[in-house]
Amino acid sequence: MDRVLCRLEDGVADVRLNRPGKLNALDDTMFAELIEVGERLRHEPGLRAIVLSGEGRAFCAGLDRAAFQAQADDRPWRPAAVRDADAGDPPASGTGAFDVPGLHLGRGQKAVWVWQVHEVPVIAAVQGFALGGGLQLALGADIRLVTPDARMGVLEMGWGLTPDMCGTQILPRLVGLDIAKELTLTARQVTGEEAVRIGLATRTCADPREEALSIAAQIAGRNPDAVRAAKSMLNRAWDDQAMMAGFRAERAFMEQNVGSPHQREALRAKLHRAARP
Repeated sequence: MDRVLCRLEDGVADVRLNRPGKLNALDDTMFAELIEVGERLRHEPGLRAIVLSGEGRAFCAGLDRAAFQAQADDRPWRPAAVRDADAGDPPASGTGAFDVPGLHLGRGQKAVWVWQVHEVPVIAAVQGFALGGGLQLALGADIRLVTPDARMGVLEMGWGLTPDMCGTQILPRLVGLDIAKELTLTARQVTGEEAVRIGLATRTCADPREEALSIAAQIAGRNPDAVRAAKSMLNRAWDDQAMMAGFRAERAFMEQNVGSPHQREALRAKLHRAARP
């Protein structure tokens, strides 16, 4: 396993996306390893907190652009949220994290939701870019620490897509429905400072990973039963049934939309603009 690194020390799991040369862009292997590590940690005895970060100068720049180019070239491609589990992924049910009657999450949704359903707190440390799927991954955390100049954005609309990794359900719960719509429909990027102002991030700091590890160490020293109970009770403020219905709608539309004439037109236009000198 080399796409996602995990080190355990004193009850804290230091989980790092490890594809710095590609700004930690998401590919099939990265999705599979995020799910595998997340599920394994759920059964780790003595775990008290998790820090999720990216090696290099970015948290995660989103889906690997090679996937979009494949679609533009008319090669077979399905987005992460609608792709079924591969042989190496945990099964969709019976594992606890994804065991919701009538709900079958896509791989990208699992890669985000596995962190949200952890009983222990998950802290995302964001530097550089958290874009598209990278932003949605950060949304799976309970706390998001960011550098003031970080760049965060819901970029899927630029590719003729909709957020497909739980983002349509988590984002409005953090920033409000109107801001969630504005960010999604315009694909506008925000800095870390603005992200804090609108509720997308918790606070800014110069070194998010070090700060996140420090907070995780503090949490690890608390009563673990109280910590887990507090997270569970606070999460109940969200309407789980409505969220699960939203996940189904998110995946269903992606099944319908990907490869449609309008989506292909948007994708090719995006690639054409990106290729301009």
